Amino acid sequence: MSTPTPIRAWAAQEAAKPVVPFSYDPGPLGAEEVEIRVEHCGLCHSDLSVIDSEWGPMPYPIVGGHEVIGTVVALGGSTRGLKLGQRVGLGWLSGSCMSCPACLSGQPQLCRAGQPTIIGHHGGFAERVRAHWLWVCPIPEALNPAKVGPLLCGGVTVFSPFLNFDIKPTHRVGVVGIGGLGHLALKFARAWGCEVTAFTSSESKREEALQLGAHHVVSSVDANAMKAIRGRLDMVLVTVNVMLNWKALMGTLAPNGRLHLVGVLPQPMEVEAGPLLGGQRSVSGSPTGSRQDIDTMLEFAARHGIEPQTEHFPMSRLNDALDHLRAGKARYRVVLDADFSQA
Repeated sequence: MSTPTPIRAWAAQEAAKPVVPFSYDPGPLGAEEVEIRVEHCGLCHSDLSVIDSEWGPMPYPIVGGHEVIGTVVALGGSTRGLKLGQRVGLGWLSGSCMSCPACLSGQPQLCRAGQPTIIGHHGGFAERVRAHWLWVCPIPEALNPAKVGPLLCGGVTVFSPFLNFDIKPTHRVGVVGIGGLGHLALKFARAWGCEVTAFTSSESKREEALQLGAHHVVSSVDANAMKAIRGRLDMVLVTVNVMLNWKALMGTLAPNGRLHLVGVLPQPMEVEAGPLLGGQRSVSGSPTGSRQDIDTMLEFAARHGIEPQTEHFPMSRLNDALDHLRAGKARYRVVLDADFSQA
């Protein structure tokens, strides 16, 4: 058996410090593993949260990157549905147990033993990355491989609620936050057929929100504007990770409406029971989607010409890209283009 070639990467060695060149021995390829040569990798705020230990202590060194686009260069003997040279993607999860109730019911993204691509596993800020075949997704030819990476995490995160909560084209949907997740949510909601309202605290984003797909733009810090749409929306999708006026947002929901979170809030949220009970409303949240959700989302994006708005950095400038994202300057997703030398 040949000795595996070390994988070159960029890794964080401690919290909130610059990433540095790093290499590691991946060991023998597992029977159900796929090895991907990385071409492009999106930079997600979750990468920052893990690298900077915002969610608690993390196991260093950390090779981030969980919005991977590349080609299959090696297949274990028990993999399914993939072939050498195929262009594929890898998102937040790179493995799941395949035997728990969540996995067996078609919701492996909820597997308690699920393996995140960048926690306890080296991700896509590297020349190659490995994952279980289930989580390696073929990329439709109609999608631009240089831009599609952010759909593998950010895209499916905002798309899955449309599937899981039976959102209909006749529904009215609100999107809070016009950023990395929110700009994709606006595009998906518009293509889904919904009447779309964008909530933003920045008046400067009004025109851009309309261009991204919103029919209406409401200032989330304008009390009168919020009152004007009370009881109107069937779902409000919260894509930000900051505390908001939950009472005002709940007030925008129609009977049976849903306030749905896909951003990780820094503090507990306060929600009054009265509006929930009186309008039979719900508060919910969701992580990434299932593999089936990802495939459906990619097909929908290809059919409707949906792609992220991206900025590109060579992977060798990863520290610059991280600082760009930390400063809130990304418009709206950063993609790293692999530039490891072939020497």
